[in-house]
Amino acid sequence: MAQSPHRRQVRISCAALLRLRDDNRYVLFEARSRPGAFSPPGGVFKYFGPAAELLDGLGFRADRWPQSSSDMRADLRGLLPARSLTSFRRWFTTGAYREDASECLRRKLSEELTEIGYPGLAHSVRATRFAHLRTIVEGLLPVPGQRYRQWRQLEVYDLMCADKETLKLRTELVALTADAAARTVIAATPDDIQHGRAGRSLLTPTTSYLVGDRRIRYDIPPVR
Repeated sequence: MAQSPHRRQVRISCAALLRLRDDNRYVLFEARSRPGAFSPPGGVFKYFGPAAELLDGLGFRADRWPQSSSDMRADLRGLLPARSLTSFRRWFTTGAYREDASECLRRKLSEELTEIGYPGLAHSVRATRFAHLRTIVEGLLPVPGQRYRQWRQLEVYDLMCADKETLKLRTELVALTADAAARTVIAATPDDIQHGRAGRSLLTPTTSYLVGDRRIRYDIPPVR
């Protein structure tokens, strides 16, 4: 029996996450695509124009959700023929024609500070620097309710407080986690992350990569 075309598809996603730590607590932002859930700052890498032809040749089909189509343009997240995964990984490793982790994290941190209601902090992101903590490769995992498998690479970085502006940004974000009026920023402990909730707030599964290299739960479906 011929294999279903869906079984020959892999959903890929490449992202950078920021670990912003205060003692044994981790700063999390409300996830716009998952209202009521909180996750580490960061998100999916974007590719640049010259990579489009290469990705087309690999058969890559980017995710497109109607409510987020403009935000998702050039995201490295979508479906890829399984036969092309090795070539995709080889290209991604070169870093050619895509954001590096610092570019990705600066862009996402600036965007997310605006989304969670603190655009005044976004100007502090321009000179931020990051230190690599770990790289997680999830592959090829079954997805409940879907006929494809999923492959993801997540790069986790610490914020380097090497200048006064970055230190001020960190201090202000940590302070927001203690402000009852700041409902889009929270702090979670390792126990919270293990449990999957901080108080009433749900934590996304990728939050577990702030404290280790093991995924604890399945994904929370995004709003489309």
